[in-house]
Amino acid sequence: MRIRELIGTEGLGAVTLLTGDRHLDRRVTGVYITDLPDPGRYLAGGELVMTGLMWHRDPGDSRRFVEILAAAGVGALAAGRAWLGHVPGDLVEACREHDLPLLDVPEEVSFRTLSDVVETRTSGVDALDLRGELGRHRRIVAAVAEGADLEELCALISGELGMTGAVISAVGTVVAGALDEGTAALLAREYLAATRLPHLVRTPGGPFTLFAVDRAHRAAGWALVCGGDLLDRADTGYELAACAALERSRREEGRRVERRLAEQLIGAASSGAADTAELAARLRTCGVDPTESYAVVMASVVRPGATDGPDPAVLGGRVIEEMLERRVVAAAGADGAVALVPLRTLGTDEIVHLQHSQPVHVQGRNRVQMQVQRSVRALSDLLSRRVATLQAGLPASRVSVGVSAVLTGPGAVRGGAEEAGHALRLAEARGGGVVTSDEIYTHALLLATVPDDVRRSFADRILAPLFVYDRRHQSELVRTLGTFLDCAGSWNLCAERLHVHVNTVRYRIRRVEELTGRDLSSMADRVDLFLALRAG
Repeated sequence: MRIRELIGTEGLGAVTLLTGDRHLDRRVTGVYITDLPDPGRYLAGGELVMTGLMWHRDPGDSRRFVEILAAAGVGALAAGRAWLGHVPGDLVEACREHDLPLLDVPEEVSFRTLSDVVETRTSGVDALDLRGELGRHRRIVAAVAEGADLEELCALISGELGMTGAVISAVGTVVAGALDEGTAALLAREYLAATRLPHLVRTPGGPFTLFAVDRAHRAAGWALVCGGDLLDRADTGYELAACAALERSRREEGRRVERRLAEQLIGAASSGAADTAELAARLRTCGVDPTESYAVVMASVVRPGATDGPDPAVLGGRVIEEMLERRVVAAAGADGAVALVPLRTLGTDEIVHLQHSQPVHVQGRNRVQMQVQRSVRALSDLLSRRVATLQAGLPASRVSVGVSAVLTGPGAVRGGAEEAGHALRLAEARGGGVVTSDEIYTHALLLATVPDDVRRSFADRILAPLFVYDRRHQSELVRTLGTFLDCAGSWNLCAERLHVHVNTVRYRIRRVEELTGRDLSSMADRVDLFLALRAG
């Protein structure tokens, strides 16, 4: 029975709705009458809970009672006036806060009468309406069984059921359906963080209900997005999600072959045994023209301290594919997943044309270089946004990605994979994120290859006296040292950045030299102090 049917029904008098007018079409599955302050253990979800408010003493009672009902997923709350003579305002506010429909039941309407109406209606569902709903579901399932793809499924959800339908990935990409990028990213984070599914999400554009499409690791999973509150019609969502899962399994069958081809390419390039002609042929089978520009991306997804779970490289590969909207396939390597990303997939065809047009004069060469740099930044920015979505929803996991420079030709695959591998290890050393090839040719890569305990020991040995002094005297020697080195030893610039007199900087640097035994006029000592700050 729908909530709207309880209002104005003959025999129920002036039953009115105080909160939850957006849920007038929500169905209640039965009735539970209680005056227990905590009826949670007796609730299954979907009920119309009726209470005479005998448990009510203060506003805190209302908050606790409504929290319990909301957690149990009840359909609505009906409050009788017989005990208090009114419905307390704090109960109304609590129901509004938890978006729980609240019915005001006047004294002349007995709970028995209300219960009889609900039970009669819920046991006698209109057969014609039921047949119509079943017919719509059968048409959707039949279409998927006959080969309808995800876009057609989403269109059927909209046309047959009158609700928004979309499929999103855990990284916030829209696999199928019409959904803007911002909403997709928000729903992806909610999907990752949800303790159970289906999960209702309220957005500025309205409510959405999320259903899991598959049982894969959530970081590489898909979610079905249905517009509206389907918690009381979960069977519909489960059936639609099963249809989406069927289509995903179809796609996976084809991608298994593509992944094997990618693994063979990476293996042949890494071994050095294959000649240029063979590598060029393998590139073509992987969808990369030997003359076009591409980048190598490596990724891993790990949960520090976990002793089980999927292989970080395999999971990293699935995550790369979802981040790049399944326009590439990833091979599982020893250190992480490896994918070759043609830059044309990012809308940078112009680079390919510019790099291979002859002759290339100075101005043209500069233009090529600018386009190349922009393409790498675009790829890095895209990956960074999607890594951020994953990390926000799975804070206990560490998502690391390494990106090579722009490459061309079959001979560059091996070097690109090594470059992306170095960048991946630096990302892992930082605790996750995206690192490009530009960053690995600095001291950061050197520090990343040093074991953590060695780095900490080196930093402590040099900087410990400064930290002790700062704690005892509430001074800023460590901060001053870092700023001084960033300013290339300029007294005036350092003083300006710290907003202190230049003599204060001179005094602090003198104390740094005395406490560390280092001479900041010596390049070697400056390097030691700089690396100690970065290592710590």
